[in-house]
Amino acid sequence: MEPRSGCPINAAVEVLGDRWALLVLRDVIFGDRRHFRALLTGSIEGIASNILADRLVRLVEAGLLTRGTAARGQRARYSLTEAGIQTLPVIQALANWGLDWCPGSDELRIREQIVRAEGPGFVEELMDELRVRHLDAPPKVEHGPGAFERLDAACAAERERRRTADPVADR
Repeated sequence: MEPRSGCPINAAVEVLGDRWALLVLRDVIFGDRRHFRALLTGSIEGIASNILADRLVRLVEAGLLTRGTAARGQRARYSLTEAGIQTLPVIQALANWGLDWCPGSDELRIREQIVRAEGPGFVEELMDELRVRHLDAPPKVEHGPGAFERLDAACAAERERRRTADPVADR
């Protein structure tokens, strides 16, 4: 993919500036959805199958994902490359901007609020864990729950806290 100009912002926007590309990366990163069907059915935004197929091809061509070869009867598995993992701070910056400037459901904002509160060091931990999951890197921390496990637990605890604080909201 040859960018329209040598401007690094333009080059990044040509790869990441599409709404669906960022949401596919979000779902691979935070949802650990690595197969076409999981990405299709797990998208709360309702991505169409032809759009998803196109974005996966584009993300592979751009070097953000790799597509594993699928043996007969098996599904291809997508993995982040280092370039794909490096989009996490960009996605988090967009999430921070969205938290400050865009309305949204409290339920769907929890994860971003927790990652923001934990700070840049936590984003680095998430990236290290993505390297373990997608690049077969050795884990940096050998004991205790990983960053994604801690994030999931914190999200669940916050959802439960909100549910019990306002039981009417569940009805």
